[in-house]
Amino acid sequence: MPDDRMTRPGWTRLWPLALILGALGLAYALGLQRSLSFDALAAHRAALAGFVAAHPVAAPLLYVLAYVAVVAFSLPGGAVMTLAGGFLFGPWLGTAAAVVAATLGACALFLAARYALAETLARRAGPLMGKLRAGLERDGFWYLLSLRLLPVVPFWLLNLAPALAGMRLAPYAAATVLGIIPGTAVFAGIGAGLGEVFEAGRRPDLSIIFSPGILLPLLGLAALSLAGAWWRGRSRRMNGDTRDA
Repeated sequence: MPDDRMTRPGWTRLWPLALILGALGLAYALGLQRSLSFDALAAHRAALAGFVAAHPVAAPLLYVLAYVAVVAFSLPGGAVMTLAGGFLFGPWLGTAAAVVAATLGACALFLAARYALAETLARRAGPLMGKLRAGLERDGFWYLLSLRLLPVVPFWLLNLAPALAGMRLAPYAAATVLGIIPGTAVFAGIGAGLGEVFEAGRRPDLSIIFSPGILLPLLGLAALSLAGAWWRGRSRRMNGDTRDA
């Protein structure tokens, strides 16, 4: 019996990305991106804080769902959502909720891209895509972890590139959740102090993440991750040489 996935027209696999692009277009048409801004957070801070106080269980769950949608649909506002998590729930719960939500949203976008495009690109790229897939399956966790730790590569790009290169979901999710914890904790910590910022009529200084005291430890963690990938490769080569001897 033929496999339905093999006989299904190629365009039918594009529905996940079509759904994401449609939702993104609708969000912009409705101006929802303006709600994902520091000004909107400042304007509605009292109402949001009141809702959290009245619904201590439902509020974090709704926050996670909203954050998942922001990441899955690649809406510009992840930093504001993380700040809001710290402001509304404190640095610890805010960090945990943001990490869970960002990871779930990233995995949703990863699966949508892999389902829609990965096989097509693999067929067209031929041996090159095969080499990239082999490398990511072997050391992809360490390389992706390194890139997640550094706040210089767009989050949405790191959600898509591994899917198109054939990386497996489990190491992708693990590298994502571990890699975003440090940066998320920094932003949630900034968010936890937004009350004073709001009272002074100022804006948070997000450039603090590039200060030496924060960026250097992140660079160190990224270097350790790359060292892990190098050590694994070296170990495999040595074992291979031993077996061939």
